[in-house]
Amino acid sequence: MTPPQTRRVVVTGLGVVAPNANGVRDFELALRKGRSGIRSVEVMAEQGFGCRVGGVPQGVDELAESSFEEDELLTMNMSHRYASLASVEAWTDAGLERPAREDDRVDWDSGTILGTGIGGMDTIAAKVVPLTDAGKVRRLGSTAVEMVMASGVSARISGQLALGNQVTTNSSACSTGTEAITLGAERIQRGLAERMLCGGAEAASHYIWAGFDSMRVLCRDFNDEPEKASRPMSATAGGFVPGAGAGVLLLESLESAQARGARIRAELLGFAVNCGGHRGGGSMTAPNPEGVRRCVRAALDASGVDPAEIDAINGHLTATGADPSEVASWAAALERTPENLPPLVATKSLIGHTLGAAGAIESVASVLMVQEGFLHPSINCEDVHPEIADYGASIPHEGRDADLRLLIKAGFGFGDVNSCLVFRRWEG
Repeated sequence: MTPPQTRRVVVTGLGVVAPNANGVRDFELALRKGRSGIRSVEVMAEQGFGCRVGGVPQGVDELAESSFEEDELLTMNMSHRYASLASVEAWTDAGLERPAREDDRVDWDSGTILGTGIGGMDTIAAKVVPLTDAGKVRRLGSTAVEMVMASGVSARISGQLALGNQVTTNSSACSTGTEAITLGAERIQRGLAERMLCGGAEAASHYIWAGFDSMRVLCRDFNDEPEKASRPMSATAGGFVPGAGAGVLLLESLESAQARGARIRAELLGFAVNCGGHRGGGSMTAPNPEGVRRCVRAALDASGVDPAEIDAINGHLTATGADPSEVASWAAALERTPENLPPLVATKSLIGHTLGAAGAIESVASVLMVQEGFLHPSINCEDVHPEIADYGASIPHEGRDADLRLLIKAGFGFGDVNSCLVFRRWEG
């Protein structure tokens, strides 16, 4: 199928705050080395969680203090700090100048769609509810609302970078980060913006993770060996490891990027979003396999790409019982057999499941792999799940160089929602 004639969308900037590294350069190195960012989380043990490990970015407050003024920091909770650091990095990585705070000019051609899965629950739980229940509402201060409103992450970025185009926060559970990228890309394709900062952010908080622990979907079996806890596609996977952070892509029209001589990291060739309708095995917490396959095929159709052309897959792969079904869906959608399924990587094996930020951080990883020609390892799945065993040869257990022209990335979330992206190596 030939895609419609629309403006081409390229990636000119990347920014990341992740459990295993902060900043694009260090993140790439961590990916290549297969370095885990999973650690023991003391407060989870103190509060009686079954899972007591998580992916928590390190050194973020110090980075924020060196990047933002004191009055800004007072209004920024953890998700704001993650999002701001990643967004400013993506902006400057693209060769764009960070505006001075006293500069009154607005960039009407640039905007942001930056999502979050849970929003400001950490601030609500730690500050708003206790002070309100104690009759100390006045102590909340004047910035409480901007820290707890879901749109606070995108609004914060708008002010930091003087963005005057669409500024929105989306939320589609664990599909949020990839969905944000599709929404921003569509806006550029339609000629409504030249540049869009797109991705997702999620804070590190036991308040955010508590509900998942009560569902018993978090890993409880490796509390004494944190780096072994995140085990996508493993026979001994015991649930996902909660994580936090932010990933941001600076998407830009090809015309704009070329006009200013920007470095192009990759092209976002096509994308799709859909929902399985809570039918056919799909539910609030499980994906309809047919919906997954349709989303992948729709992204391929939008890209004008034959399934046989895909060189690598960066899956959603959470280390839950959904992994075998996801692998089967990839094989069906790409019309591949176990003998020729492309390499299949699971970034969550290194960083855990960062919820609303997952698809965004994993898209940063995807662009780096396409641009720099490598595959990061999927760790902790030497004992491949028996239902995936036939596809075991497609799982890179060690990092390696790879000639990647086309990589496909997907995100699936509670609510039976799906999103899928196709990245192509930039060749001019």
